[in-house]
Amino acid sequence: MLAFATGSLLFAASLAWAAPEAASPYRNLEIFARALAHIESAHVERVDQVRLLYGAIRGMVRELDPHSAFLDPEELRVLTSDTQGRYGGVGVEIDVRDGWLTVVSAFVDQPAARAGVRAGDRFLTIDGAPARDMPLSVAMQRMRGEPGTEVRVGLRREGEENAIAVNLRREIIRVASVDARVLPDRTVWLQIRSFNETTVGEARRALDRADVEARSQGGISGLLLDLRDNPGGLLEAAVEIVDEFLDAGVIVSTRGRDNTLQREARAHQGSRGEWPIVVLVNGYSASAAEIVAGALQDHRRALIAGTRTFGKASVQNVIELPDGSALKLTTARYYTPSGRSIQAEGIVPDMAIEQLNADVVRAARVGRDDIREATLEGHLDATAPSRTGPGTRTQTRLPPTGSVDGAVHYRDDHQLAMAHQTLRALIATQRPPK
Repeated sequence: MLAFATGSLLFAASLAWAAPEAASPYRNLEIFARALAHIESAHVERVDQVRLLYGAIRGMVRELDPHSAFLDPEELRVLTSDTQGRYGGVGVEIDVRDGWLTVVSAFVDQPAARAGVRAGDRFLTIDGAPARDMPLSVAMQRMRGEPGTEVRVGLRREGEENAIAVNLRREIIRVASVDARVLPDRTVWLQIRSFNETTVGEARRALDRADVEARSQGGISGLLLDLRDNPGGLLEAAVEIVDEFLDAGVIVSTRGRDNTLQREARAHQGSRGEWPIVVLVNGYSASAAEIVAGALQDHRRALIAGTRTFGKASVQNVIELPDGSALKLTTARYYTPSGRSIQAEGIVPDMAIEQLNADVVRAARVGRDDIREATLEGHLDATAPSRTGPGTRTQTRLPPTGSVDGAVHYRDDHQLAMAHQTLRALIATQRPPK
C-alpha cells in the first residue's frame, strides 16, 4: 500500500519540479519521497509502513505549535471520550509545561486524587518509561486502560526532595465537570472543572437547584465561579456559560491566518440574575476557562481574583482523515471582547490572591485563636452578664464546618476564603466590579 503511495508521491513531485517555482508548493515532496523509498528498501529491519507514515505526519505537525497534533484512530477515540465526559483511566488531567508532563488537575474522588496526586506534580516516569519530552498523546495512551489494571508513575513535587512513586488502579472515569454549593449567606460556589459536552447542562441544573434552595431565604445573593485548575475544552461550552450572565455584546472572536475574522460569538438575553460575581482563577486555568474569565472581565460583569492564568489563546479544530486518524490543528487565535489577545500572557486578575499551604493557614489560625483577652495577664473580668437584644452587634462568620466540597476544609483554602470575602464585600455595596 505504501509502495503505491511512494510512487504517487514521486510522480507528483516530478510534475511539481518541472513547473515554475511559484506554482510548486509541493516541490519538497521529492525529498520526502526519496527518503521514504530509501528507508523502505535499505533499513536493516523491515518497517511498519503505517507506523512510518504516522510518524512522518507527527513530526510534521510537531513543527507547527505545541497544541497541534496528529491523532491515530485510538488517540482520536480517547479525545472523543474526553469531550463526552467518560473514559477508562485514573482521573487526572495532564498537559505539557516546560517540556514536562504536568498534572493540571486530579479529579475529586478518582484514583489519582485518592492516591494523593496534586495539580503541579510533574511526571518522571509512566510505567517505567521516562516521561520527560514524552508526547502528550503517548502519555494519555499509557494512562488509559482497562478498569482494574494498574499504572505505576513517578512524580516530582515542588518542595519535595525525593521523587514520589504511586500505583494507580484504573477505573471507569465519569467526569462530572460541575459542582455547586449554596453557602449560608446565600452565595453560590460553582466550580467548573472542564468544558465538555455535558458542562452547560450541568451548570444550568446546578444553578437552578441553587436558586430553588435559596429562594425561601431571599434568593441567591452572589456567585463565586471557581475556574481554578480548569484546562479548558470545548469553545462552544465556554460561550454558552458566558451567555448565561450577559445580556448583549461580544463574548469572544476568533481570527485565522492574516488576521481574518472567522467568528464572533455574541451574547443574547442572559437568563441569570444580576448577582455580583467573583471568578477565581490560577495558573492552571487555560483556554476555554480563560475565555469565560476574559469575557466577564471585559464586560465588567465579574471581578477576577486569584493568580495570572495560563495564557492559551488558540483554537484547535479536529479534522478527521479517511483512515480514522485525525489532525488536531490550530486554526485561529481568539480575542476577548475588548480585542485583546492573551496568548502567552494570560489574564491578570483584578485582585491578586496567592494560594497558601493549607498547613500554614491552619497554623496561623490556631495561633490567632490562642491569643485572646482571657489569656492576657491581668485581664479584666466581666462585671455584668452578656446580653443580646436590640442594638447588640453580632459577628458574621464563615460556614462553621469550613467545608465547601465535602473534602477540602473551606478555611484551609486561602484563595477560596479571600474570594468569598471579596464577593461578600461586593454584595454589601451592590456595585459592579471596576
